[in-house]
Amino acid sequence: MAKRNSLVAVWLVFVLTVPLQAQVNRYVVVFNNKQGSPYTISAPSQFLSQRAIDRRIRQGIAVEERDVPVLETNVAAVRSRGADVFFRSRWMNAVLIQCDVSLLPALRSLAVVDRVELVAPEARLAPNGRKRGEARIKATDAEVTDTQLSMVGIDAMQADGFQGQGLTIAVLDAGFPGVNTAPAFGALFAEGRIDLTVSHDFVYNTDNVFQYDTHGTEVFSVIAAHQEGVFTGGAYGARYQLYVTEDAANEYRIEEYNWLFAAERADSAGADIIQSSLGYYDFDDASMNYRKTDLDGKTTVITRAAQWAADRGIAVICSAGNEGAVSWQLITAPADAKGVLAVASVNSEKTRASSSSKGPSADGRIKPDVAAQGVSTSVIRANGGLGTVTGTSLAAPIITSLVAGVWQRYPDLTAAELLEAIRLSGSQAGKPDTLLGYGIPHYKTIENYFAQRRENPFRVYPNPVDDDSLRVRSYLPEEFDTCHVELLSPEGKRVIQKILYFSTQTPERVVDLSSLGTGLYICRITWPGGMVTQKLVRR
Repeated sequence: MAKRNSLVAVWLVFVLTVPLQAQVNRYVVVFNNKQGSPYTISAPSQFLSQRAIDRRIRQGIAVEERDVPVLETNVAAVRSRGADVFFRSRWMNAVLIQCDVSLLPALRSLAVVDRVELVAPEARLAPNGRKRGEARIKATDAEVTDTQLSMVGIDAMQADGFQGQGLTIAVLDAGFPGVNTAPAFGALFAEGRIDLTVSHDFVYNTDNVFQYDTHGTEVFSVIAAHQEGVFTGGAYGARYQLYVTEDAANEYRIEEYNWLFAAERADSAGADIIQSSLGYYDFDDASMNYRKTDLDGKTTVITRAAQWAADRGIAVICSAGNEGAVSWQLITAPADAKGVLAVASVNSEKTRASSSSKGPSADGRIKPDVAAQGVSTSVIRANGGLGTVTGTSLAAPIITSLVAGVWQRYPDLTAAELLEAIRLSGSQAGKPDTLLGYGIPHYKTIENYFAQRRENPFRVYPNPVDDDSLRVRSYLPEEFDTCHVELLSPEGKRVIQKILYFSTQTPERVVDLSSLGTGLYICRITWPGGMVTQKLVRR
């Protein structure tokens, strides 16, 4: 009897432990220090490309500790516990690992570990599926391209000779099948304008990005494809980096971390622009879901990653999301990031698509930022044929193309100044809303904006003023760093006066109107060498 009980006990131990030992998942290990690093921010060439350093210098951005690589000793400590280390994040001071769940106690006990987070169950999964909210529509009419480009003035931009030459655009998506075979992308390979030395598949950890879901191919084509008489992308003269970060078959937080790893590689390799038509808020594991209050510009992993990229002088453009007609309704992360240009969708008649996600951000900022054609947008498919696709995913690369051409036209702009110009050239910049943001921008309006801002380098808004805050922004804070603001009654009596100081870090100031009654006033702004006046209504 005793022998039988012993056998039963052994059998139970085997049954209960084997499944546990076989449970391999993916985790992010976040470290708590970078002390003792052999790298220093005074010698950034040890861990950043010269192009990445030049981008920072050009925009007055300092290299900081967040840019320093993860400590090798920390990585070695994780490996010593039996975990496989895949990718590293300088910005989050973390690594992505794959390991058996039984190793977690040993990993969490390491003195250098701050936390270990489950980001995806099991190991790699087979690619399949389609991005939520994207509909493919059969089409053969190439003239749709003309509308989607002319709506934002890209036709005029290209006619002026600006097709993105000299700019590097990193595209983060779900795969790029057919890009290496379709004729419309042929020039990119003939001229070596896709950087295959840095392009990477972060989902399966391979260097072959020309596979998986066609979503990325279609998005990429809106920017980069060019086939005479058939299709014209918006910035077909740029250079590109391609990154697979989205696993189209599954939704887990690992995809946010994949985006982070890709953005860091893009930064290190000197990308100027990040184009991302991906958005997140719910996952296959409901415990990973975000709440609407999390869309505050500082909470979700991908939003923080996008903001870190923007802080390093990269112009980040993303889709607003396709949740406008479902219960969620709101934008998806990273569209809530402060430094990111989130793009809504309209049709060819400039009417908002009902599926386009709404704002504002959870902390009340205007989102989305701008809009472009995302209904029946023409694309090149993986088989090289022409088609149309609907969704904000297709509106975003149109704006990315515009951003590339404008930056080529005005190369001295910082990324923040560039994106601000795009916003302020929108069709409803005077009264932005939470459906289309600042509206549909246009290349010619942007040209006018830059011409006028030297004549009047300060923007005063809103007008009319419905609350107690009148905002004054210096378009060129490095040059026009101070002004004198006066509000006068219709009879010429001064009722408010204030001196405002600006910097590149603080280009906008607020004048308190709480003591001011309703009515019509004259706003007079003076600065060394100039003065402007305008009527102002206080409601």
